Amino acid sequence: MVDECCGLFTPEQREEEFLFRLAVNNINEDATILSRTKLVPQVKSIDYYDSFHANKRVCDLLEKGVVALFGPLSYSPSSAHTQSICDALEIPHIETRWDYKLHRDDLSLNLYPQPSVLSSAYVDLVKSWGWERFAIVYENNEGIIRLQNFFKDAQNFNWKIQLYQFEPGKPYRDTFWEVNKAKVTNVILDVKRDNLLLVLRHAQQVGMMTDSHSYLITSLDLHTMDLEDFKFGRTKITSLRIVDESSPEMMNIMGNWTKLTKRLNMPDVKKPNGILTESALIYDGIRLLSTALQDLDQSQSVDGIQPISCHSGSPWLYGSSLMNYMRPIAFRGITGLVDFDQLGFRTSFSLDVMTITIDGFIKIAEWKQTTNRNETNLTPMDNWNRHYSQVSMQNISLVVTTIISEPYTMLKESAIERSGNEQFEGFAVDLIEELSKLMRFKYRFKLVSDGAYGIKDDKGEWNGMIGELIRNESDIAIVDLTITSKREEAVDFTQPFMNTGISILFKKPTTKVTTLFSFLSPFQNIVWIYVLAAYISVSTILFVIGRLTPYEWDDPHPCRQEDNVLENNFSLINSFSFTIGTMMQQGSAVAPKAMSTRTIAAIWYFFTLIMISSYTANLAAFLTVEKVVYPIENAEGLAQQNQIEYGCLRSGSTKAFFSESNIPVYKRMWKFMQSRPRVFTASNREGIARVRKSNGNYAYLMESASIEYTIERDCNLTQIGGLLDNKGYGIATRKDSPYRNPLSHAILKLHENGVLLQLKERWWKQKKGGGQCTEETKKSSSVNNLSIDHVGGVFVVLLGGLSFSFLVAIFEFIWKARHDSNESVFEDMMKDLKFAFACQSKTKNVVKKQDMAYQGSEYDSPPNYGPDFASVY
Repeated sequence: MVDECCGLFTPEQREEEFLFRLAVNNINEDATILSRTKLVPQVKSIDYYDSFHANKRVCDLLEKGVVALFGPLSYSPSSAHTQSICDALEIPHIETRWDYKLHRDDLSLNLYPQPSVLSSAYVDLVKSWGWERFAIVYENNEGIIRLQNFFKDAQNFNWKIQLYQFEPGKPYRDTFWEVNKAKVTNVILDVKRDNLLLVLRHAQQVGMMTDSHSYLITSLDLHTMDLEDFKFGRTKITSLRIVDESSPEMMNIMGNWTKLTKRLNMPDVKKPNGILTESALIYDGIRLLSTALQDLDQSQSVDGIQPISCHSGSPWLYGSSLMNYMRPIAFRGITGLVDFDQLGFRTSFSLDVMTITIDGFIKIAEWKQTTNRNETNLTPMDNWNRHYSQVSMQNISLVVTTIISEPYTMLKESAIERSGNEQFEGFAVDLIEELSKLMRFKYRFKLVSDGAYGIKDDKGEWNGMIGELIRNESDIAIVDLTITSKREEAVDFTQPFMNTGISILFKKPTTKVTTLFSFLSPFQNIVWIYVLAAYISVSTILFVIGRLTPYEWDDPHPCRQEDNVLENNFSLINSFSFTIGTMMQQGSAVAPKAMSTRTIAAIWYFFTLIMISSYTANLAAFLTVEKVVYPIENAEGLAQQNQIEYGCLRSGSTKAFFSESNIPVYKRMWKFMQSRPRVFTASNREGIARVRKSNGNYAYLMESASIEYTIERDCNLTQIGGLLDNKGYGIATRKDSPYRNPLSHAILKLHENGVLLQLKERWWKQKKGGGQCTEETKKSSSVNNLSIDHVGGVFVVLLGGLSFSFLVAIFEFIWKARHDSNESVFEDMMKDLKFAFACQSKTKNVVKKQDMAYQGSEYDSPPNYGPDFASVY
């Protein structure tokens, strides 16, 4: 069975016709597709603007019988008529052109990306580049439709967009003159492919193809053009490409182009620089059609293609079915993934982000559309930022202005005289060297003529490095140059390479404070209170339990049994003496005998062991370390006194910070400095020297990074308080300089690679005497006195031991009372407790059990056994 597919082309579209025929030929040679059917290409030449001629050609083709129609390839009146015929006769119409319509017809499929999706891709690119101000230059009204999303998102991203349209009949350079006068360097260009080379040449003629200009070309065919004249201008020219030149099928076509053209009897079609987008889409469209035909033929028998007359109006029976089979098909062609949504729009495709270099077009990123048409994402490749940085700054020579400031820029100490870049060293010098290696540019250092960082005077003129940038005397400025809003109005800054803030540099006091009662320092006051409370409590409890337990009562005269008197050594005074003696690790004449009192003694021994050991260990540190007391602790303390003077750099961001601050403390400090002009210094080095020579009567306000560098080398200096603000050091460039973004990207890369951290470690800790104050800092570090959190556990053990001793004493009392008393245990205990708390005597009378038997009898006294019985003993 033979199926015919029709293609409508103009006489100039030879490449598109070739790819159409080649696709049909390759499908016929593939035995896995259309095994029972062969495709026959039918090509007709039409005039885009002659709709009558186009209708006649379409009707002639339909009378021969076709399964699908390709073309026309551009939007015109003839394309609209062709679509209406296909809809009426139910002939699948496969389009490969840009189409602004938001809804697809039932019998139409378009492989070209939807305009709104393309517009989203352009927006994503502009957002990734960080453009804030740009111009949209377009040729016809279709360009506004293509870029509609920019106007939707302009307010959200604070974009400043300027619109320019080429006027028919006038040179393109006239419009570019207007763009150039507006000083716009970022341009989105929307013109036809046929006019694109001429447009770029006219932009070049008016000076708009320099290294400071960037172009985003909306045409998907920029990769097919010869841009040899623009390779070496360092202009960033970017476009999107849907053709996948890395696919095996595409590589086979380009590699055998000449052979294939001869084979198809089209030797006049010369090999292009790259395949046109519409040509590649036609090739994939044939693949889509053949796959759908195969699925249709397997589901229902299609014996032949019937001729259709435009006049009869009878539709093709299988047209709608064939279209329904095409929509769910997904495959990977030479334009990437070919897939469609329910509305017939192509989805899930990707676009290569292409840019021109001296080596030709290269792919620097990939933009992908997800299955949800409202979600897009930009997937950068590893060389995305690196490429733009290197292209814009490769082989250029920069004049770098700087100022002598340790450790950022310093003169080398050398026995021989050095010149040029060789005479400088420091953090900023090494940073520029690392950036030059990364982006391959050359540089030359120069010292700023007036020795100032840059501040705006009353006349509105800038001095220092900022002024040199404004006057085009240098290209970039680098040192500890703070990024401020006022400076941002005059110049541009890169991403900060270091974060810092204003702090106070002060000299350490030479006299250290000592106290008469330093021996109390090992413990906090609350701990001493707890120890005193424990001493009193334990002594009291020892006294009470010693009186309560019967085993602490002894006969003072064992040979005089008739006395019936018992004595207890744990009087109130002896109890306090026992506990204090054991705490001082001294002996005591009184020793516990009962189990309960021995329990108290043991737990008290344990308590004193821990406390004395902790005290002794911490006492040595406190007696050898003398505490340094500073007259000020922060900026508030500095502002509230008048004995210590303080100042800052005469020309710099620190002075601007205090002069512009609305915070009361800083306003008061600024008034103080204004009233004493002598506190300002010409350089940081002068300020540091002034602090060093002072006797603690001058403080210098400067960035914390510089203070950190200073106190690493001078152990007599220190930083007082925290940061007064937060700021960053950046590389300054001229306003709208093309070097700002590339340098920012490179600085971020050095951050990620840890290079900036290594440079800071080198110049802060290692070189120029760094790190010598580290050991002294460790030695002079303060010792923390012990709090209750450190020794609270031993108090808990002490309480537990006292509670246990109470239980043992009660057990001992009950045990003894059961054998020696006829009264109840409770009554005996109450009597003994009353006697103990009376604190009147350390002896008491003993009432034995046999003696109690005579009480209340007829005998007034115990029986007398006579003198002979007593003499025996």
